[in-house]
Amino acid sequence: MKEKLPAGLLGIFLGAFGAHKFYLGYTKEALIMLLVSVLTCGIGGTVMEVIGIVEGITYLTKTDEEFQEIYVNNHKGWF
Repeated sequence: MKEKLPAGLLGIFLGAFGAHKFYLGYTKEALIMLLVSVLTCGIGGTVMEVIGIVEGITYLTKTDEEFQEIYVNNHKGWF
């Protein structure tokens, strides 16, 4: 069972590298974020970090039940 607190904190602090996506098992989405950050020499990482922060905050504001249903059971990859 994946928990929302680690996913949210990973999104906020390491979102540019897709760490929260790797944690949730979204390998394709995580690799996209990681490659955009690395291949653009960090320029695209700024955009990926904003996405990570938004997703991290979104994870943390959901109830435990909503988080499990939306992001773990239904595999909603983006926002």
